[in-house]
Amino acid sequence: MAFSHMARCLRQGFQQLSNGNMRGPPKILLGFMIMPVRQASCLEVTKNMSLLSNEKKNTAINDFKLEEPQDNPLVVLIAWMMAKKKHTQKYADIWLQKGFDVLCVTVNPWQFLWPVTGTQVVAADILKFLEQNKSYSQMMLHGFSVGGYLWGEVMVQMAHEKERYQQVLDRFAGQVWDSAADVTEIHKGVPPAVFPRNKVMANALSKYIIYHMKTFDKVATRHYVRSSQMFHTNMVRAPALFLLSKTDPIGAERSNQRVRENWESMGMKVDWKVFEKSPHVGHFRKYPKEYVAQIYGFLDAVKMNRDAQKQDDDKLKIVQ
Repeated sequence: MAFSHMARCLRQGFQQLSNGNMRGPPKILLGFMIMPVRQASCLEVTKNMSLLSNEKKNTAINDFKLEEPQDNPLVVLIAWMMAKKKHTQKYADIWLQKGFDVLCVTVNPWQFLWPVTGTQVVAADILKFLEQNKSYSQMMLHGFSVGGYLWGEVMVQMAHEKERYQQVLDRFAGQVWDSAADVTEIHKGVPPAVFPRNKVMANALSKYIIYHMKTFDKVATRHYVRSSQMFHTNMVRAPALFLLSKTDPIGAERSNQRVRENWESMGMKVDWKVFEKSPHVGHFRKYPKEYVAQIYGFLDAVKMNRDAQKQDDDKLKIVQ
């Protein structure tokens, strides 16, 4: 099969993955409303990064730095491949409801395939934003699928100057990983997920990914491997929550279990939720109540639930 045709298969495949797995989740969860935050402001940082907030940001960005200091906590939401805004917004709303600002990061397949000029540039931009905006003193991570790979690229860059970026690492209170995918196994998991009813196309896509990784080792594959190593050894030692499914071939339970074991061996606290039957990055759609309960319970555990903090403050005022 010609290279150009294989490339079209890849483009079509990732587009179908983006469009097919994420549909609108129910809005009423756990006895309270997860409603879209219509008044949320959106400040574009780069083509791949935008900052969402409940509050209108009357500030400009100069070299990735917000001119006005920020009081809210921040969640870095690293989306799945080619995620659409309307889909990531549903996850952002979970955090906006709790008073977080949301730094939403997306990448496309071509940035993934050519990391030196693609994902590594995005990773550098994430790091610049976090370093420049120290007023975000409390932060969380919420990564999806190949977002784990992108965060690995961020850590590769931090590892070169660990002392400089230690203040960034120290500000993370927790991390949530939804359907985390190991790039070393992506050729096995992506094709059947993209073409579940077309074995011919699935095989073609699998062969192209294998071809790409073998042919472009210096400019692609070795970077995937290094990022995977960094993800397994994780410089962010804050508690973690894994959300995955028994039936997901991409963010497979087995590969996530290896990550969990590595992190726990380093003394990290890891919470683990395996859903019975939900598609890749589709746990929220399939199990909305359980999904939100897991995240908000995790926020309680890492003392980042602002509602609970406010209740404690109110009780203290009453006692005084």
